[in-house]
Amino acid sequence: MPLRRTRSAQAPPQRSNRPRWFHPLKHHNYRLFLAMQLAGSLGVWMQRLAQDWLVLQLTGSPAAVGAAVALQFLPMLVVGPFAGLVVDIFPKRRIMMVCQSIMVLLGLGLAAWAASGAITVWVVYASCMALGVTAAVDQPARQVFVNEVVGDAALRPAIGLNNALAQLGGMAGPALGGILIAQAGPAAAFASNAVIGLVVLGLAAGIRTHELHPGTSPERGRGQVLAGFRYVRERPRLLLLILLAGLLGAFGMNGPVVLAAFAQDVWHNGAEGFGLFNMVSAGGALAGALLAARLGTMGRKGIVAAAGLFGLSQLVAALMPTLGLFVAMLAVVGTMTLLFLTSAATAVQLEAGPAIRGRVMALYLPLLLGGHACGGLLAGWLTEQFGVRTGLVATGALGMLSAAVVGFLLWRHARRTAAATRG
Repeated sequence: MPLRRTRSAQAPPQRSNRPRWFHPLKHHNYRLFLAMQLAGSLGVWMQRLAQDWLVLQLTGSPAAVGAAVALQFLPMLVVGPFAGLVVDIFPKRRIMMVCQSIMVLLGLGLAAWAASGAITVWVVYASCMALGVTAAVDQPARQVFVNEVVGDAALRPAIGLNNALAQLGGMAGPALGGILIAQAGPAAAFASNAVIGLVVLGLAAGIRTHELHPGTSPERGRGQVLAGFRYVRERPRLLLLILLAGLLGAFGMNGPVVLAAFAQDVWHNGAEGFGLFNMVSAGGALAGALLAARLGTMGRKGIVAAAGLFGLSQLVAALMPTLGLFVAMLAVVGTMTLLFLTSAATAVQLEAGPAIRGRVMALYLPLLLGGHACGGLLAGWLTEQFGVRTGLVATGALGMLSAAVVGFLLWRHARRTAAATRG
């Protein structure tokens, strides 16, 4: 008679040593930090959208909106490398609090000026530039601060959740801003950003500094600003991922210009439609954020595929013949946007060493958002010259082409590396 294996004799189930995606939420500081990240991202993107809409109201020109978008993000290309060194050297919590205080003042100032009725487009342009410079320092600090909050044990899922929440705020902020603008005007959106900024400062004050895991700061010196460039240049796979983010920023991150133009010129539903479009995109972004957090770190093939689908979804949205189908496709665009942005940012951050992570992210973010600035100008010009639909078709196709080219270069680099290893 064959012996039966008892439960105790059975081999124990194999468990992965990799932390689960929700593991970092056990940290008190990390929960506060995620709330900071979501609220801060909501507020700053709400302000950006309100600035873009106010410029459109004051000028009636999509190209002028493109200029406003450029002024918000082009400063990052100049300030970014220096901001990365600042982030690697100085306490990141203090940097975030200073930057958030500046954003509160900008929100309050624009709210008062817009409510007075005396605001001009040049005032809005000045605010766009000030916000761009501040964000160039604040955003790398937020990206890297997660390392100090959770330490090494839960770093991978913590970075993924952090990027997902940051990108989700970037999609939901315009949606909330669109609703506020439709109901109460741009001044209400500016004032709301100021209030959100005060909430973020309160959350930052609640972080337990004695529980942080400070990293190693680099030595201060003239060559340290260029260290990030050298680090990325010597790692072709990292360089190509950053390049892909910049290209998708230029050809895909043009929502404020495109959605405002669709609301005004195609569907003729004004601020209400603008708010609806952004809200639906934010709903899709929530799905993309949850999917990205659940998947964890995607491989390079997955990131390239997400980039290609991002461009394809934009192209299809541009061709939708009815408002209902267009709105449905916006949800798909939002999902693919978050899936690509979260996976790309997580991969770049994890490939960079802790001591230089701030400078690497200070190259990645300015290239992504600087591409966004150039994309705003490109989308504005294409919209005025060839029409809204043609402009979105063109940028979607360029996004797909960028994904294909970068995917080919990554494949070729992998083959060369494999051949060199065998040799």
